[in-house]
Amino acid sequence: MRAARQGTSRAGLTLRLVREGTELAALSAEWADLYARSSAATPFQSYGWLSSWWRVYGAPGRLRVFLAHRDGRLVAAAPLRLEHRLGCRVLTPLGGGQSDFTDIVVDDSEGDAGLRELRAGLLAQPGWDVIDLPEARPGSAIRRLAEIWDGRAWTLPASTCLQLPGQPIEQVLAGLQSRRAQHVRAALRKLDALNVSVTAVEADRVRASTAELLRLHTMQWKSRGINAQHTQPRFLDHLAGAAQALVAQNHGALWEYRVDGRLLACDFAVIGKDFVGGYLYGVHPDLRARVDLVTMLLRTNLELTHRLGKPVLSMLRGAEPHKARWEAEAVVNRRVMLGRGSRAAAYAALAGVSKTGKELLKRRCPRLAAKVSAWR
Repeated sequence: MRAARQGTSRAGLTLRLVREGTELAALSAEWADLYARSSAATPFQSYGWLSSWWRVYGAPGRLRVFLAHRDGRLVAAAPLRLEHRLGCRVLTPLGGGQSDFTDIVVDDSEGDAGLRELRAGLLAQPGWDVIDLPEARPGSAIRRLAEIWDGRAWTLPASTCLQLPGQPIEQVLAGLQSRRAQHVRAALRKLDALNVSVTAVEADRVRASTAELLRLHTMQWKSRGINAQHTQPRFLDHLAGAAQALVAQNHGALWEYRVDGRLLACDFAVIGKDFVGGYLYGVHPDLRARVDLVTMLLRTNLELTHRLGKPVLSMLRGAEPHKARWEAEAVVNRRVMLGRGSRAAAYAALAGVSKTGKELLKRRCPRLAAKVSAWR
């Protein structure tokens, strides 16, 4: 099977389809250059994140990365893989369920004209019925493409992400109700009395520190419904590789927390163009019993967000009570489906039915819904 196939040029834009991992591995520099020119792209669309994910989770014959060049320069990329669902050939994002935001990557200078050319190029490609991106944030390129899609496009509500202003924690506290602010200040005093030290992990130590993070994460969630994926060796393999690449490129930060020299917590955050996002942390039960963990982690991440000049700190997917009590702003992702033909319409209809069923389960049986989510 050929690794790449030339498409049809339209007004200077040429679409190429990459099917082999060896071709993906050769795109590092070109992809990084495009990422820098795309304000909507998040670390989950960075080359380091996607290439690590494909290396660990990719299946032979399923890679479908669409590359759009104009005058020899990469101006758009759709990092996808082929799945078969409900009788349809579905293109889903590289990064899968491990990515909190899913999107395509488009050079800002392309504007709507470039999106229209990309749309024409994608529709001209055979071998798919639906493009399905489950977690598109506001302002994402895929949501812009959906608005001008020449065919059928559907969107559904997806995950809720809570976010705080990118300010030091004392300024954030000024916006909280006085009772909640008093509780947080008491938690901060307790942290200071415990003398918790926080150290940023350099890129050459990220792999070892990520292993510690997941070890602590497993201890933290023992007997409490841990996400089963987080216990698998391949998740460690992916996260360690991706985190190392992101930290090296200043697209991520990894922190270690110690008390009296003993490592008791690790926290990994991604650094986007307009946000810092708390991705995953692990905490030893001994520390969990002594401090307010969320306050501890948010203080560090808010300081980072403020120092980098990012407008918001996102707690990424999920509106759990320990996040909601911070009176954070709720931002809802959208599931975006772009289709062609009758099979795509049937697929989108079934997706809507499934969404309704999940929401009903959450309302009527929240504990069961949580267990199902963790098992998946």
